[in-house]
Amino acid sequence: MEQPSSKFSHGFIRFGYYDYNEVVGYVINVVTFIIICFGLPLTLVAIYSLYSLVQKDHVAPIYVINLLISDLIQVFCMVVWVAQPEDIDIYGYIFYVYYFFAVASVCFMVCIALERYLAIAWPLWYRFRRTIKISVVVSAVIWAVTLVYLLTYFFWVKIGAAKIISAIFFLLPLPLFIFFLGGSLKALSASIAVPSDEKRRIVGILVLVLLNYTLLHLPSVFVSLEEHVRYNKYLMDLSLLCLRLSPLADLFLYVFMRKGAVDKLLASMCCCRLTREENQGQVTNEDKNNTEASSV
Repeated sequence: MEQPSSKFSHGFIRFGYYDYNEVVGYVINVVTFIIICFGLPLTLVAIYSLYSLVQKDHVAPIYVINLLISDLIQVFCMVVWVAQPEDIDIYGYIFYVYYFFAVASVCFMVCIALERYLAIAWPLWYRFRRTIKISVVVSAVIWAVTLVYLLTYFFWVKIGAAKIISAIFFLLPLPLFIFFLGGSLKALSASIAVPSDEKRRIVGILVLVLLNYTLLHLPSVFVSLEEHVRYNKYLMDLSLLCLRLSPLADLFLYVFMRKGAVDKLLASMCCCRLTREENQGQVTNEDKNNTEASSV
């Protein structure tokens, strides 16, 4: 499909358009189709399940629900990209929508990490401040600030300044994630009141958020900053593909938000480890017996 003229810049078009006739474009479109097939139904199920926890006065899933909602819209944007509409301007509009919800997802990842850190480092303060109303207000503020940032980024700031603002915005969460993880590990090591299963869930959430951000979000930031990298089409495509995988990675937060799910996973891993150790022990004993028999 030829790309007709568009009022949007080529970068916006390239962000979503990939030619099926190209090998790289074909692979990216196939991977995107797989993300849609798995991400769309699983995200809907996770949102519904976490919403039932909120109705039972569980405050923690609210930020995760907002994160999954932003992921859901990103997946819908991928549906449009895979469909490849004839009107090339649609790619530009979809880019605005996708970027808005990608920014919102990063903000909610910070909220999730902050909430887990406060639950461990400042348990008394968090216990009296954790209400559904406060979480909803914070979520509404995040959506509003994201919208203001998007409008400022695209309509009132020059391209050079916009790139710097975007880089600063996306790099700021990294030290925050590291601080929240380190502070939580330090507080958990000195805490005896927190059950071991709760410790595993909190650490798992913080590690997952940090890995998701560093492995899937940061590559696109570095590509946009480096001039010589930005013009390398393959590196750019790889970074954008990593960004598209983020909605699937966020689904693992649902596993850590469900009590007992992590324990079952760790228990199965421990069982596999014990079985492997028992098999190794049996082999060692058999070798020892064979050695003794041969010496006799």
